[in-house]
Amino acid sequence: MKIDPTCGSGSLLLQMKKQFDEHIIDEGFFGQEINITNYNLARMNMFLHNVPFNKFDIKRGDTLLTPMHTDTKPFDAIVSNPPYSIKWIGDADPTLINDDRFAPAGKLAPKSYADYAFIMHSLNHLSSKGRAAIVCFPGIFYRKGAEKTIRKYLVDNNFIDCVIQLPENLFFGTQIATCILVMAKNKTENKILFIDASKEFKKETNNNILEEKNIEAIVDEFKNRTDKEYFSRYVDIAEIEENDYNLSVSTYVEKEDTREVIDIKVLNKEIEKTVKKIDELRAAINEIVKELEDE
Repeated sequence: MKIDPTCGSGSLLLQMKKQFDEHIIDEGFFGQEINITNYNLARMNMFLHNVPFNKFDIKRGDTLLTPMHTDTKPFDAIVSNPPYSIKWIGDADPTLINDDRFAPAGKLAPKSYADYAFIMHSLNHLSSKGRAAIVCFPGIFYRKGAEKTIRKYLVDNNFIDCVIQLPENLFFGTQIATCILVMAKNKTENKILFIDASKEFKKETNNNILEEKNIEAIVDEFKNRTDKEYFSRYVDIAEIEENDYNLSVSTYVEKEDTREVIDIKVLNKEIEKTVKKIDELRAAINEIVKELEDE
């Protein structure tokens, strides 16, 4: 079963359909969307892309406050691009801390930043063998307070599988460099993979794009989990604890220094030559001025 809890017009679900076209789809695609226009577009897109009526279930409602797929079994594949750092009711509604989705972390996402509310919602709906991939605002990986508490819960319970830094200006309407958070409940190692794919793109007029070779580089590293200089590291959770549960990719994957290397000795000799030429030119000018004054 596949779901997008903030499905918008259904584009991520349809992208997922492409990946599963050659496989058996048991119960189809599920989604929830709060905006009525996007909700209608999502349903239309399912039909337009040959998804039978009995193979999708798109519902309208607030995912955080009125989840619509609570009676279904856990999902094997969850994809989501929730709105970044939007406001929600949070602890203004004290009953939410008893919600099965949010209670395990012991804290609710801050009222000003609902990001971890969406993340905890997805984790709650994830099956024991599945994976969730969520596009996130980078700030959630290092901000303090309640977000750090929830981050600690996710790390300590070994739910975070991978964090992928994407290039900037990749998505329509935002120029920031977003990240993909991958979660799983069946990990066998107490490690988290960090991939810096910020340079994996092709420059276009309006937006950067991921070419097939860029996607392959990311997917191959996700599968192989090797340490590649300036690109990826497979990090023990103990090191993440030492870094105060900071999950920013730049904390673990060193950026390549692309600045030109300057040989200071060579530079100094060039400066000496330039100064000598200036002195010679100044002396020549002084001679010309003196001759003009003597006339």
